[in-house]
Amino acid sequence: VCIDNDACQDCTLVKVDSANKHGILLEMVQVLTDLELVISKSYICSDGGWFMDVFHVTDQLGNKLTDESLILYIQQALCANRKQGISKELQARLGREMNPRHVSTEHTAFEITGTDRPGLMSEISAVLAELSCHVTAAVAWTHNSRVACIICLEDELKGGPIRDPERLAHVEEQLENVVEARHQSGERRKVRLTAPVAGRTHTDRRLHQLMFADKDYERCCGGCDGSSDRIQVSIENCKEKGYSVVNVKSRDRPKLLFDTVCTLTDMQYVVFHAAVSSKGSIAVQEYFIRQMDGCTLGTQSERNRVAQCLIAAIERRVTHGLRLDIRIKNRLGLLSDITRVFRENGLSIRMAEIGIHGERASGSFYVTDVSGRDVSPNTVELIRKEIGGTIMAVNKSSVPPSLPASPSRDRSTASSVENRPRFSLGTLWSQIERFSSNFGPIGM
Repeated sequence: VCIDNDACQDCTLVKVDSANKHGILLEMVQVLTDLELVISKSYICSDGGWFMDVFHVTDQLGNKLTDESLILYIQQALCANRKQGISKELQARLGREMNPRHVSTEHTAFEITGTDRPGLMSEISAVLAELSCHVTAAVAWTHNSRVACIICLEDELKGGPIRDPERLAHVEEQLENVVEARHQSGERRKVRLTAPVAGRTHTDRRLHQLMFADKDYERCCGGCDGSSDRIQVSIENCKEKGYSVVNVKSRDRPKLLFDTVCTLTDMQYVVFHAAVSSKGSIAVQEYFIRQMDGCTLGTQSERNRVAQCLIAAIERRVTHGLRLDIRIKNRLGLLSDITRVFRENGLSIRMAEIGIHGERASGSFYVTDVSGRDVSPNTVELIRKEIGGTIMAVNKSSVPPSLPASPSRDRSTASSVENRPRFSLGTLWSQIERFSSNFGPIGM
């Protein structure tokens, strides 16, 4: 792993040279996105037994990475010994604990999928409060009238995970009753007790998998009118090279690369070459892929399905409505109280993420009224008074909860990205030659 701050004027280059294996690209992207870094450009080459990637990254303010502790963390996290974890000494030098987005093994976790409806999160959290289950973290996505949610709990009386099998079965049954309430015949819904494995259950990836299993992609279709507001996906076979070429054009946003790579990986496709870049507010991604058995996407129906799934993956994190950032003292039944106030004021939750940090709870909720319209300022003031703590309304759509809207960030990234040229595989090989000169010959 080489961190280069000299090659580019406006970004840091993270160069990775490694033995290849399925899923390694996703691992690399996951490390960088967990650090909330902005990836403006990337090119990938992984033929044969070798993997090579270059990421152009900045922090959220559009600045290069200059913190030596952060650079060392990235190198350790990306290297082959990353499974050993990052030392506490390095985390102390960073001044914060750098936890990846994994479901904790210290709590009980439930996965919930089903039909979305106004007040569903309130009903779920109210049942958990009645069952003396303390919610320590929760994240929920909605898309195409479906909902996927991961909730981490601990025993209110004993603390730690709930260990009694009978009680766990009772909690699961009650949650199932809530999700099934008012459902129509034939609708898909599921509540599942999970057994997280340390370092393996990445929250965002798992939410994508839950949505995919729930077939939320079935109503997605690609844009073909050239509109920049629509996601466009085209797939064709390159017979002379033996690849299927996937081209994706959409509005740029944080974690876009993670979402598309995650989807291709979980659908058991191998990315051999790729080029990703952004120009202004538009992101262009080009992937040369094959199936695990080395075959290309042979049928039109298969190509259509991949296109649908990529569109769905991009849409899931595109947010709608008003974002409410909440900072409040932790207490039992907190999530139930917050979501009850939302429901009583006629708000519907489109996306949510909340967690406990010591004695404080913090999170973000994207909300609309039940008809999907914007929330009035008067309603926000009522919510502030009823919930207490600190509530900041961020009237900016399409910004994920993990990235606070910042005027300084918007200006700096917009100006730097606007000047970046479009990047394609036509220029990849010259970049590879320059990259390989830093690492030596490439084994293909």
